Amino acid sequence: MMSQSIKQIEADIVDEFSMFEDWTDKYQYIIDLGKELAPLADQYKTDENKVRGCQSQVWLYAEIRNDKVIFEADSDAIIVKGLVSLLLRVLSNQTPQDIMDTQLGFINDIGMKEHLSPTRSNGLVAMIKQMKYYALAFKTKADA
Repeated sequence: MMSQSIKQIEADIVDEFSMFEDWTDKYQYIIDLGKELAPLADQYKTDENKVRGCQSQVWLYAEIRNDKVIFEADSDAIIVKGLVSLLLRVLSNQTPQDIMDTQLGFINDIGMKEHLSPTRSNGLVAMIKQMKYYALAFKTKADA
């Protein structure tokens, strides 16, 4: 099966969010996504895999398989877990270059920026930064 491009996945997410009238429903959807996220194996819940800059605990693990970056993540906060599940959906199973190049426009398109508290917003930025950092590290290793 061909993996979907980041743009296609982002468009799907924007479509899903457009079905909800207000932010209460959107938050509920994010929470539901968080509940569906497979838990991260305890062996990956290490200090090294912790995302800095998040108010809640967030662990992000990445590995490269068949030239694609595979992300796994978990959080102790349910909303953050939902947010990270969206990021995983968009960025996991993509090439390091595609991950580094993406702008993640869907975050603005679904109105997330203005509806997150400043601390959650910072946490979201920190998670994205960490995912792009992993992609850069894998690409640098592959190019060496």
